[in-house]
Amino acid sequence: MQIFTNQSLCAKPHIAVFSSTKVGNFVVTTPLLRGLKDKYPDCTLDFFGSETTKDFEIHCPYIDWRFSLYTQRLDFLDALSQAVRERQQIAGTYDLAINCDGFSEINLVMISAIRPTYIAGVALSLDFRDKLKVAEHPIHKILLDKDWNSREFLQRHQDILKSNYISEIFCRVAYIETDFYKLELPSQEPHFLVPDVLIHVTATRPAKMWSVYYWQQVINWCESQGLTIGLIGSHPQEQQTLYNAGHTEKYLLEKTSIIDLRGKTSLIELAGAFRRTRACISVDSGPLHIAAAVGCPTLAVFGNDADGDGASPIRLWASRQPHVKLTISEFKCTLCQDNSFKNKECLLDNHPCMAYLSPESVINQLQGLLLSNFLPC
Repeated sequence: MQIFTNQSLCAKPHIAVFSSTKVGNFVVTTPLLRGLKDKYPDCTLDFFGSETTKDFEIHCPYIDWRFSLYTQRLDFLDALSQAVRERQQIAGTYDLAINCDGFSEINLVMISAIRPTYIAGVALSLDFRDKLKVAEHPIHKILLDKDWNSREFLQRHQDILKSNYISEIFCRVAYIETDFYKLELPSQEPHFLVPDVLIHVTATRPAKMWSVYYWQQVINWCESQGLTIGLIGSHPQEQQTLYNAGHTEKYLLEKTSIIDLRGKTSLIELAGAFRRTRACISVDSGPLHIAAAVGCPTLAVFGNDADGDGASPIRLWASRQPHVKLTISEFKCTLCQDNSFKNKECLLDNHPCMAYLSPESVINQLQGLLLSNFLPC
């Protein structure tokens, strides 16, 4: 079991990719998956993902087989061991395993447990007692760097990286050349008439959320332009328990004409809805990444200033595609960055990075987004 430094693989390599339970993480792995199939056209690609992104994984043309590592099934351990044995009987031992979430404990264990010949990304040693030592190779120095979102990170690795974008980092660590910015997702038609604008207002980190009263002003403007607006998200109860909905969604549903579409679609149907709508407005969350991946004109509501500093690690995660526009806050703050974005709440009173992102500026950007796509508003 060695760190991968672009060694030659066999003619029909067996490759495993380990992802995450996060929707956004799956979306940004799609360039890697495509690049692996381009580089190793006869490979068998196994994907270890989650129940959350299962639909996307099943319908992804680059994945030959998938298994949910992130699941609540009671027979998980038996099912996992049996599945790995069967895959190795069918396609042979794993030649290459790639870890796309070095913070995941189960990924760290599993990527070493399947005993691949080569590993790309972070893993544990054979005896699971320590991290597997990476080689003194310029690409693998990226793995030792703790600050992937900073400008300094890009300067330190400028001979290898053209951007901080997470998709490019995944590909570089696995020695894959592809269009790092081209995202792909399967989609299915939703079973309802899709509103003109879809919005998503919640996040797992409250620090990334925008004022409900600002959202109300944006919705009111859309209504004044004759645009229909849909509220997307998980089932309302999940929105409360997992995504910090609080009173935000209830207030908007009571005070505006927004259409409640929460819990009405699977993720793959949500991708289809984004293909149909005229625009998406979303805070930093899974639906934002889905909208970006399927080509939807998208306005990303970030509490970050013109330098990229703020509530979200946008240098690392923000889409580079031209149909995605980022908001700009007038308030500079580096506290989230200084805390590696591990703080759930804003560390200042009154949430200034989001408070200084005015609804007028968002409306202006939305209007420009609609006009740039030749749609009257």
